[in-house]
Amino acid sequence: MNVNFYVTCIADVVKAGVAKNSVLLLEKLGCHIVFLEKQGCCGQPAINSGYTKQALAGMKNLVQTFEVNDYPIVAPAGSCVYAIKNYPEYFERFGEMEWAVRAKKVADRFYDLTDFIVNKLGVTNVGAQLTGKAVYHPSCSLSRKLGIVNEPLTLLQNVKGLQLLPIHNQQTCCGFGGTFSVKMAEISGEMVSEKVEHIAEVEPDYLIGADVSCLLNIGGRLSREGRKIKVMHIAEVLMQEGK
Repeated sequence: MNVNFYVTCIADVVKAGVAKNSVLLLEKLGCHIVFLEKQGCCGQPAINSGYTKQALAGMKNLVQTFEVNDYPIVAPAGSCVYAIKNYPEYFERFGEMEWAVRAKKVADRFYDLTDFIVNKLGVTNVGAQLTGKAVYHPSCSLSRKLGIVNEPLTLLQNVKGLQLLPIHNQQTCCGFGGTFSVKMAEISGEMVSEKVEHIAEVEPDYLIGADVSCLLNIGGRLSREGRKIKVMHIAEVLMQEGK
């Protein structure tokens, strides 16, 4: 199957390993990856800050980029996928009806990585192996906004040697929230501090998530507190093999 890969800004600039492992995983599952070089930011930072009109040009660029074929589009970040799923509404808001129609056709082809693997490819066990105890953090964008709850859990439950641990208030936001963590830094800091406290209580070896931004936020606090918990994106976990 031919698949477009949308790298996302954070994976491109900060966590290249997440993008690399996502591509390798999809190739392992039989996908031929197409990377369209004209892709750019989805506009999420501007949109979340209330500058939706100013983000329209970038949104049009992304729509045009992925109109060149009709392949599924996969991204390793629920927050970006959710932003793009809302493109039609944003274009309609500013009277750009033709772009709203074009955007919907592109948005309908966008998938979070775990959603694509489980629901499009029909795979629940990728043959991964990672020994240890782990806490999975369900990001708000993935679980609340996109409704993708069981897919990442199913994939992780089938990782040989991995034990998933429940924590107190597991569904609670980590406090990142994009620009929220900048505008409301004090509140955000308290939220991630509480999240880390609950994670540390069960003494896991790994913290796993499907959104890089949340992992950067929680991982930063874990590091500052000297917690020896390895932070991993689910794509990195699913590419682990037994030795």
